[in-house]
Amino acid sequence: MSDRDATMIEPDAGAGTDARPPLDEVLLAMDVVDTLRHREELVAQELARGDRDEALLGRLRQTYAAQGIDVPEHVLRDGVAALREDRFAYRPAPPSLARSLATVYVRRGLWLRRLLVAAVVVAVAALAYQQTVVAPRRALVDGLTEAHAAIVALASEPVAQTRAAALVAAGRAALVEGDREAAGVALASLQDLRADLERAYELRIVVGEGVTSGVWRVPDDNARARNHYLIVEAIDASGRRLTLPILSEETGRVERVSNWGLRVDEATWNRVAADKADDGIIQQRTVGRKVAGELEPDYLIETTGGAITRW
Repeated sequence: MSDRDATMIEPDAGAGTDARPPLDEVLLAMDVVDTLRHREELVAQELARGDRDEALLGRLRQTYAAQGIDVPEHVLRDGVAALREDRFAYRPAPPSLARSLATVYVRRGLWLRRLLVAAVVVAVAALAYQQTVVAPRRALVDGLTEAHAAIVALASEPVAQTRAAALVAAGRAALVEGDREAAGVALASLQDLRADLERAYELRIVVGEGVTSGVWRVPDDNARARNHYLIVEAIDASGRRLTLPILSEETGRVERVSNWGLRVDEATWNRVAADKADDGIIQQRTVGRKVAGELEPDYLIETTGGAITRW
């Protein structure tokens, strides 16, 4: 290879080199701009005068010299020029969908925490609504339906079915209006009606030492009359004495009692009294029987069915 050829293939000293200033000079220029920005008052004063560039450069030389930093002259001048051109100023990206999505992504941890908190709040509210509104209402609906169906299957007389239909209709209407209290009253009445129909027992005159088997009363509106009552109790098939809701014809209130006075005519009362006085034993203690599916007992004596609960 000749010297001429060798010279032709030598790389050009200027080719392939970066025309941009070295990184350290760029950083120095940025520092100059930053220094200028932190001295806004200085900048405002110096830029207001005609010789502002030279005065400002002098101040910068003093600042860096005091810090022991050797900054080339061209770097200082480049920094001043950059400040005027806002070369190193931060300019946020204009609003756009991409910017919004990027912001959401950068802050995804915060958004995820907020979404988690919101999800927990919604879940707690839904659970509370389920437990305080939906579940009680469903229980009332199911209770009304179940009690009514049981009464229809059990009742052997139309009056019980009619009463049950009226109660279930009242309960459902109350639920539509959002009145759970009224619906609960209707359900309780249906359950009492069902319990009455399910009971089976015998009505017997009470006996025993020191036990009163009959009483009579003088009514308030007729001092010359007497109302006669046999004291009875309800005994089920297992021999257990029942406590039943009894309406008192004297007070007009229903009380749950284990024995009560059943109103009878005077002849029946006298016959039972004579039977007990004979030998202290009432031979015919059973005065009525109630079977499942019926509301009232079948009485074996003459009675109005009226009752008293206190004597």
